[in-house]
Amino acid sequence: MRPLLLIILVCTTGFATPEPATAGSTPAGPATVVAPLDVPDTMEERVKACVVCHGPENKVGRDGYYPRIAGKPQGYLFNQLRNFRDGKRYYRPMALLLTNVSDQYLLDMAAYFSTLKQPFPSSERTASSPDEIKLALKLVNQGDPARKIPACVECHGKELMGTVPFIPGLLGLPRVYMIAQLGAWQSGGVLRGQTTHCMSEIAKQLTTHETNALAAWLAAQPVPENTGPAAALSVEMVRRCGSIMQQGEGEAVIPKTAAPSGQRQARGAYLAQVGNCIGCHTAQGGRPYAGGRPLSTPFGTFISPNITSDKATGIGHWNEQDFWKALHDGKSRDGRPLYPAFPYTEYTKITREDSDAIFAHLKALVPVAQNNSPSKIDFPYNFQPLLSLWRAVYFKPGVYQPESAKSKEWNRGAYLVQGLGHCNACHAERNPLGATTGDDALGGGQIMGSNWFAPSLTARMEAGSADWPIEEIAQLLTTGISPRATTSGPMADVVRHGLQYLTREDGRAMAVYLKSLPESAPRAQPGSPPLTEQVQQWFQRGAKIYEKHCQDCHGASGQGAPGIYPPLAGNRGVTMTPPINAIRSVLNGGYPPSTMNNPRPYGMPPFAQALRDDEVALVLSYIRNAWGNRASLVTKAQVDRSREGIH
Repeated sequence: MRPLLLIILVCTTGFATPEPATAGSTPAGPATVVAPLDVPDTMEERVKACVVCHGPENKVGRDGYYPRIAGKPQGYLFNQLRNFRDGKRYYRPMALLLTNVSDQYLLDMAAYFSTLKQPFPSSERTASSPDEIKLALKLVNQGDPARKIPACVECHGKELMGTVPFIPGLLGLPRVYMIAQLGAWQSGGVLRGQTTHCMSEIAKQLTTHETNALAAWLAAQPVPENTGPAAALSVEMVRRCGSIMQQGEGEAVIPKTAAPSGQRQARGAYLAQVGNCIGCHTAQGGRPYAGGRPLSTPFGTFISPNITSDKATGIGHWNEQDFWKALHDGKSRDGRPLYPAFPYTEYTKITREDSDAIFAHLKALVPVAQNNSPSKIDFPYNFQPLLSLWRAVYFKPGVYQPESAKSKEWNRGAYLVQGLGHCNACHAERNPLGATTGDDALGGGQIMGSNWFAPSLTARMEAGSADWPIEEIAQLLTTGISPRATTSGPMADVVRHGLQYLTREDGRAMAVYLKSLPESAPRAQPGSPPLTEQVQQWFQRGAKIYEKHCQDCHGASGQGAPGIYPPLAGNRGVTMTPPINAIRSVLNGGYPPSTMNNPRPYGMPPFAQALRDDEVALVLSYIRNAWGNRASLVTKAQVDRSREGIH
């Protein structure tokens, strides 16, 4: 297990915002109340993050082609969305956008888009020869039985408009897009459908000449009016490619086990959820707890291990003492010291009783036989004596000891934050050797190997919550949203896979503890730039970008819609130094986590494809200095560095 990356985008108390400032103006006068935007409770509003790229028609962007998705079969859309999220179909911006969206919400999105009726574009003019047209017609209507290539109409319907529930239409698509899609199927690994991958096998049989002829003919065909997907596949095609009629495996949810054998196993299941063990020990789209997730650090790339009960590749041979030794002492079953990418520096605070309960839960899970690649640790950090020296200096094992002067609720919160929740693993500054110190507990810092900054949980200007009501802190932890803040980036993953399962009592206990933390001194801030003529011109250009891309959701005065679209005026996450979280939020977009109490959150579109680095820098520089905000400029170089990992 490695500490998950945490980031909270926090707004200031209340909704009072300063008078809107003109670009480049001096600080505004007394704050006035600006009414939050009135956002409709509709799926159309919730999926605005999708239609920025996927408009009514096919569209070519700076980095690729965005096909129309309106009217496609619900099952097909659902499977593609899930495949993007789980890495089974590769396009990194889509994966980042959907990473914390549940299966049910993806199904709701697919249902919405499947019902839309949008006009199709005109057919293309192509210069196909008579022989090429004849070849295409043969493939469309007859296929090639000798090579086990079925006719296109057998799966995609007689009108080639698709088949419910999982087969897309072929008409209304540009020739170059279809060539690219067939090429992706042929190469394998880029596009994946359901478990049999029928289309991959078919595409691999096609020659380049056949692919080009087929794509040109399809692009030249007009789309029949008032025609939608066909009702069902033929009996023969169901037999041949029956698995595409299934929705396949769902998201990596916690596996079901037999009824708990006792209270301890049930408690272990809860603790494993809250501690988000599944988050680190599950690869993207992989089997839960089977490991294989790469964790990049300045010291090398660590691969999380399989912690299912499989005896050959997991922890099937472990016992309670072995597991306790890993959590409490940071040592493997064979006595080897573990690297602190596994946060035993925090888990050592977990009680033996809770350790045994978690182990009982893991042992009850269905074993998964999965060999994972070994970690790749750079020299000289792979020299074990150095690790032993590091442990002697920076690691002191010890179970959490309650403070007698504090309440039982406070101590419970402290135990969860300091131990099981391992919050300090991210929300603390690390020295060049990757160690944190007690003095920096929850003080925030750059997350190793990541373009995210974990804000201080004790500083008022970052993510401190001393002036928050306890109920709102607990709400943010368990739902991902509150009137003052929205979780984004990696923190959304922590909420979705872990914190949303907190009991009401434990959620409140964590809030009580976090609220009680003594306020730390603010981090040094560069301050707003001098209002030179050049800076004012930059702000004016940024204001135009904001008006075009941001104003519709966040408002002309940056007032936003609290709990839906975060206010930007007075937003600590916007003005924080360094600005990397704000940059990543603009580039990645994304949805807050789908949680039990907020199952269908509103999303933000990714602008990595729509805006150049200089445009992102301009609009963020404007936002950080408008409506009373005051912060340093964002540079093009900072945006460029933050794009790492997006493509």
